[in-house]
Order: sequence, then C-alpha cells, then structure tokens
Amino acid sequence: MTGALTIVGLGPGTPDWITPAAQAALDAATDLVGYGPYLERLPEREGRVKHASDNRVEVERAAHALRLAAEGRKVAVVSGGDPGVFAMAAAVFEALEAGPAEWHAIPISVEPGITAMLAAAARAGAPLGGDFCAISLSDNLKPWEVVTARLAAALAADFVICLYNPISKARPWQLGEALELAAKHREADTPVLFARAIGRPDESLRVLTLGEATAAAGTADMATLVMIGASSTRLIAREGGESYVYTPRSVAKSPCATSQGRT
Repeated sequence: MTGALTIVGLGPGTPDWITPAAQAALDAATDLVGYGPYLERLPEREGRVKHASDNRVEVERAAHALRLAAEGRKVAVVSGGDPGVFAMAAAVFEALEAGPAEWHAIPISVEPGITAMLAAAARAGAPLGGDFCAISLSDNLKPWEVVTARLAAALAADFVICLYNPISKARPWQLGEALELAAKHREADTPVLFARAIGRPDESLRVLTLGEATAAAGTADMATLVMIGASSTRLIAREGGESYVYTPRSVAKSPCATSQGRT
C-alpha cells in the first residue's frame, strides 16, 4: 500500500496561521477531503482533486478518505482550526476502528492547527492564563443533558470556559440557556468574549459582561467562539479598543501575584 492520509488543521482563517508542516501535507496531497467551505479556502491545483461534503457527515467523509488512501492516493483531510478539537481527527479514527482491518495498514498522521479558542485568546490578551476547558454546545452527537452537566461541573470548578458550536439555525436557544446557567455560578460582571471569525477579514471581538452576553446570545453564530471568564478573570481598560482580558496564573487575589515565583 503506497497511499497515506494526513489530517490537517487549517487554523481559524488567515493562511498566515497554517503551519509549515500542515502546508507541506496539503502540497503533497493528491486528494483533499473536507467540509465545502474549508476546501474553498485552498487554491485549485492541477492534478489535485477536492472532495467536498456537508458538515454533518464527518464519519462518512472520513471513511471516503480512508478508501481513497487504501487505493494508493495521498489524502489530506482538512479541518478548520485544529483537527483534534471537535473536528475530523476523531472522525477519522472512528471510521478506522469501524472499517475493514486492511485500513489499519494506512499510514495516518495529524498536523495540528491553531484552534479558535487560542486565536480568540490571543486577540483578547491572556484569558486562558489560568485553568480552562472547552465544551461544545452542539447536541448532534451527545444529549443536551450531558452538555449541561459538564458545563455545570466546569462552572462549579471555576474554569474559564470556551464554548464551541454555540448556536445555529437548528439550535437557536442553547447558548442563551448555557449563559443563564453560567449566571447561577458567576457574577453578572464576569467578562465574556464573543470572538467571531478571528483571522478572517470579517472578524470581530466583543468583550461583554455575563449579563450583557446573556441578552446578546442571539447575535452569535457558528463562527463565534464564546469564552466565559473565571471569577479571577480581569479587565484592563485601554483607549481605542476593547479592554484587555486576562486570567492570572495564580489563584491569589493580588493582581500582581503572577509576577512572583517562577515563570
């Protein structure tokens, strides 16, 4: 078998955030497999075939990529952001486990990308400076009761919480419910980020209070990363833009605690 499969993270938007290793995998591919809008970000090239599909057929897409690789093709499965974060890497291995034994001989590698929460955090300052977690609000693959149970546990543990897949046309209410749950654990002035399309020409970053964010839940979409601050998350006002947002590395109350001890 001479085929191979690489799962590639394209980052959140700008080509500047595609790693050299990910770009090399794209350049070496004979076939690109992915969700249509992600494939549209990549230029056409003679001899390289694009296989586009809808956003709700991840395992089927992965199985198609594995079949191509089994036929001897050099396949790149593309994801936005990082392929291992709520994305195609898990789908590929799920399809591999369920597929024929001969697929196990296919060389498979994963090239990481910048995931949305890291891009959003970089734009805002350092909101992920302390402990944090990521939760997908989509209930396509898990019950909503599981989502809310995990969210409640993360809120009780006082993590900064990054919410992926916050809202869609089919799920217009879930972000509002999640933020209402957050309000039971966090103060109303807790910083919340609405980071939309970071790294793309239409990007926007809003720094809201939790109270404002709950009222504004309907303005988010699937391109929005929502980040709920911890009780220690702080704002630094600045002229000409949104406040800097950061979470101290220390749990001490002093805002200067992180300058003490090792770095």
